[in-house]
Amino acid sequence: MKSLGYHHYLIKLLVGTVFLSLSSALSHDLAKAENTNQLTSTENQEDKSADSKSSQTITSPRSENTRETNITVPEKLDTLVSSPSKEEPKQVDTLVSPISKEEPKQVDTLVSPISKGGLRGVDTLVSPTSEGGLRGVNIPLDPNTTNTENTQVTKIVKILTPKPEEVLNSLSTSVIVQFSLGSQIELRVNGQLVEQSLLGRTETNPDTKLVTQTWYGIGLKEGQNDLSATIGEKTDTVQISVTGAATQLKIESLSSRIPADGRSTAIIQGQLLDKDGNRSNQDAVITLTPTAGKFIDADLNPDQPGFQVQAKEGLFTAKLLADNKAQTVRISAITTGLEAFTQLQFETSLRPSLLTGFIDLRLGAKGTDYYSRYRDFLPVDRNNDPQFGFNSAIFATGSIGEWLFTGAYNSSRSLNEGCDCDTNLFATGSSNNQTYPVNGDSSKSELVTPSISSVFVRLERSSKVPGANPDYLTWGDYNTEEFARPSQQFTSISRQLNGFKSNYNLGSLAITGFYSQYVKGFQRDTIAPDGTSGYYFLSRRILVGGSENIYLELEELNRPGTVVKRQKLERGTDYDIDYDRGTVLFKSPIFRTAVNEYGQILVRKIIVSYEYDAKNSDGQIYASRLQYNLSGADQKQSWLGTTFLQESQGLREFQIYGADTQISFTNAGKLTAEYAHSQNSSELLGPVSGQAYRLELEGQLFSFLTGRTYYTSVDTGFANNATTSFVPGQTRYGVQAVGKVTNSTNLRWQYDHEDNFGLAPVARNTFEELFTPQSQATTGSAVNNSLTTVTAGVQQRFGQSSVDLDWIYRQRQDRMSSSNSNTNSQQLRSRLNVPLAKSLTFQAQNELSLTSQQDSVYPARTTFGLNWAAMSGVNVSLSHQIFNGGQSSGNSVTSLNLNGEQKLGADTSLTGRYSIVGSSDQMSTQGAIGLKNRLTIAPGLLLNVGYEHVFGSFFNRNASSQQFSQPFAFGQAGSSVSFNSGDSYSAGLEYTDNPNFQASTKYEYRSSAGGTNTVITSGITGKVSPSLTALARYQQASSANQNLGLGDSVNVKMGLAYRDINSDQFNALFRYEYRQNPATIPDSILLGTGTGATDHTFAVETIYAPNWQWEFYGKYAFRNSTSYLSNELVGTSSVNLSQLRATYRLGYSLDLVGESRLITQGNYMETGFVLETGYYLTPNLRLAAGYAFGKVEDRDFSGSRAAGGAYLGLTVKLNELFEGFGLQKVAPKQQQESVTKETPLSPPLARGER
Repeated sequence: MKSLGYHHYLIKLLVGTVFLSLSSALSHDLAKAENTNQLTSTENQEDKSADSKSSQTITSPRSENTRETNITVPEKLDTLVSSPSKEEPKQVDTLVSPISKEEPKQVDTLVSPISKGGLRGVDTLVSPTSEGGLRGVNIPLDPNTTNTENTQVTKIVKILTPKPEEVLNSLSTSVIVQFSLGSQIELRVNGQLVEQSLLGRTETNPDTKLVTQTWYGIGLKEGQNDLSATIGEKTDTVQISVTGAATQLKIESLSSRIPADGRSTAIIQGQLLDKDGNRSNQDAVITLTPTAGKFIDADLNPDQPGFQVQAKEGLFTAKLLADNKAQTVRISAITTGLEAFTQLQFETSLRPSLLTGFIDLRLGAKGTDYYSRYRDFLPVDRNNDPQFGFNSAIFATGSIGEWLFTGAYNSSRSLNEGCDCDTNLFATGSSNNQTYPVNGDSSKSELVTPSISSVFVRLERSSKVPGANPDYLTWGDYNTEEFARPSQQFTSISRQLNGFKSNYNLGSLAITGFYSQYVKGFQRDTIAPDGTSGYYFLSRRILVGGSENIYLELEELNRPGTVVKRQKLERGTDYDIDYDRGTVLFKSPIFRTAVNEYGQILVRKIIVSYEYDAKNSDGQIYASRLQYNLSGADQKQSWLGTTFLQESQGLREFQIYGADTQISFTNAGKLTAEYAHSQNSSELLGPVSGQAYRLELEGQLFSFLTGRTYYTSVDTGFANNATTSFVPGQTRYGVQAVGKVTNSTNLRWQYDHEDNFGLAPVARNTFEELFTPQSQATTGSAVNNSLTTVTAGVQQRFGQSSVDLDWIYRQRQDRMSSSNSNTNSQQLRSRLNVPLAKSLTFQAQNELSLTSQQDSVYPARTTFGLNWAAMSGVNVSLSHQIFNGGQSSGNSVTSLNLNGEQKLGADTSLTGRYSIVGSSDQMSTQGAIGLKNRLTIAPGLLLNVGYEHVFGSFFNRNASSQQFSQPFAFGQAGSSVSFNSGDSYSAGLEYTDNPNFQASTKYEYRSSAGGTNTVITSGITGKVSPSLTALARYQQASSANQNLGLGDSVNVKMGLAYRDINSDQFNALFRYEYRQNPATIPDSILLGTGTGATDHTFAVETIYAPNWQWEFYGKYAFRNSTSYLSNELVGTSSVNLSQLRATYRLGYSLDLVGESRLITQGNYMETGFVLETGYYLTPNLRLAAGYAFGKVEDRDFSGSRAAGGAYLGLTVKLNELFEGFGLQKVAPKQQQESVTKETPLSPPLARGER
């Protein structure tokens, strides 16, 4: 048995020797294969031979310097390759020698002795000294077969660049492809063969037998592209994408919440995207508009409206500064044809507490308080008895838990009272609040505690519900924005009030309520503009300051109730108002008409609602609203709401309640529904009531079809003067659809039906009727008519040109007319837009009657015009319309105007307002008026021009009333308002490029059958020297209302301010003002045409402090007034005011003050004098003693009187309250960088020292 085992061992050794010899030969061939680089690509694993699945391997004994090596003997040899392998072979059938220490793994590889790794997907031979192996080598088992006879090289091809799924920014790219030598390659893009002319560089590697080619300028398409390279049956394909033109705009805020502290900022970023959602690398100018806060970065183009930011390679960022009001802020981003929105929360800022104010106690004679109100010094009743006086003013704010408290109190006056003693809501209209530039004065003032009473209190916290308004309780002035939601039209309340208001969120339920006992008479006026800025007189005088709401509304000509646009204007930015006279002067001319996209004339009307002070007009109002928010996501807001309001004004009672909802769908659709009921004690009709309904559904039915359906009905007795204009006694419903057949073809269809069953307003012709204001118009005869309109059309675009063709059918019935007034008419409306140049477009439109009967409201008409895109977002348009039939036959309208072409979502005005246009055709965003439409001539130099010509009379009879000339219409009787014929033109220049010099001038003129009106406005401000600032303004205008013929009102102001930039010892102010007819009102007509007045006012004010001890203050003012009641009756009066004060500080604790004033007017003279010394017991406590004396000489009325006496005073400055509330803690010392201080070595101690 031992012999047999020994023989078996010899046999195994012999077999191993044979295979070792074979391995040596194969190693030599592998080395040669490595030199010739007959490689197979790892990606082509499909060529791997199935014969490699079965193989046998012999493992030789390992030497000290080599690893255990497997020799694989496949049944078939396709390729012989040597490659540096670093991994152990896998899946090997192994025959192990007796000295093998481990069983090898099953591999299909055979690696040469010099191999250090292997290529995947290649059949490889493994030598005894291999450290790894290549997979997939088939070696024939027949030892008589040579290797070269069975070797077949696999061709490879690979696209090196671009990489798979790569997103490119250009429509052309370079392609680098690598393939086997000796092959012919075909390069295809989206199945199309690439021309050989695009082949650029070719490189051949003789060692690797590979060819590398670079193709240049390969054309691609936007979106996904398939790129393939083919040699023979081998193909390598990659998919790449190319960003296209921007079709989407995305904007987001990096912060969802920031404190409303006036200092915190949020980064707003956005990008332009193509149709596939990839970032488009095109550049663009983005207009950003927030509903609150302001952007603090540099405006890319200050000459353009709104805040402009540059999108570089599709990306843009901006920084938004928070204001001091906690609210949800909506930000719109707009560029040509694209619009996007985002929102963030300005949350309540829980700041450290702050307290400031004083308490003043005085003991002395009542009528000798020199520093009290002017009317209380030397009173007419001569009440000078001793009294103990108290006066205090306090402001405090700070956090109480999670709530922020803000409060103010003044014991002697209203918090809103200005230097002119006017008390207006939100402290509006006070001339002392008007700012002027003074060098070094970069501070700003902001009213945070507005109240027409002496108290303001507000407790506020941010709601934890995303997108919800903050929870708060407040007493003071407030708006009613929570009662004017987008879903509310008939229950909407837009008022400015004073009193109590609260809002609280219980999860998704918001509860809001308010109460006010300071309500005066409420009035609504509708005024027809004349093409100029004003003056537009309201129907009432002595308005409650700050109570007004002014809107511009556009409605279809002779289609009352079809308001297609409603735009709110802002005081100071868009208009100035005189509350005493009841006049409004706009900052830009208000044209009578506008034109929509179909060439139809739109009539512009001025809507003003306000409170006025009159006898027995005091009242009270309270309201509540519940709103359940279904979704608070931006652009997808949905809610259910209900509203109740009750108002009492003496004999007049008004009540309204209702419910509303808005449901937003995922496909950009929206459902809006509303129900309203009102009860009103009419001064003309007595108790009346009515209901109103509204239902609107719009959205995208399919990818190619959008639709809208609507239903609106208002009873005759329904009333609400604090909302959008409507016609009582009107029902309107319809449906419309717009289909996109191709990218250049649109189809549209619309059905609309209207019923009118109300009461027409009575025409007012006499002077008493015109100038006797009423809360609502006097009603006359009833109306009963209907109109059915069917429209079907197509729009076809040919490149930059477009053609519109519409068939219009109208059926009009008048059931109250004795004659046959029923008409059935058909029209063919054609419209052509042809670009004559890059920025010049010709427009033409014709409305041709197809029947013998013509519609009385929409007759045959021809329109043509030119539109010049003067610059991005600004168009200069010239249009002319001729009416060929109907009530307006022979009339024409010509207009030249600057207007905004872009969709300026928030009107891109300087105040960032937002308005939505809702018409029977579409919902879209529009631009605003005034400073928003300007043409830049040079950097900082802006031009504003306009022209309007109206020929003929447009006082027609519409479906709800007979229109007539009137200065204003009361209540909801705006359907009776129309416009006069005439010409209006305007031109203005404005220079704003230099912060040290700014100027503007504007000239407007209107000539019509009702008279003429000239408006001239000029202003200039700048620095005469580094220390001297000057300003001047000239303003002239007459009445712009119909049937008013008042004279011009002229106002001239000039001012100088001196403040030495190197020293603050001397400061001075100078003012001059001239006024002509400053108080002329329509009632003045009763006094005759000679009525007029002029005023000259001069004032100078100085302060001089040569050192810290002395301070001198002086003021002198003079006013001269002349009144002209007739040529022979002239009255003149003059008033002088002189005031002088000197203060001397004996030390830091003791001061001495002396002051006197002198007032003279005709036979009246008043003098006052006070001498006071004060001692500071503490820095916050001052004890004073003094003597005051005064005398009045009035020979015409009250006679002469005098009073004087000593007094004591104690003044406390407040800076802490309620256990430290309001105490300003000193900030800790700023930590400094650590510094190593070197200490010198001490000298050695001398002998005997310790």
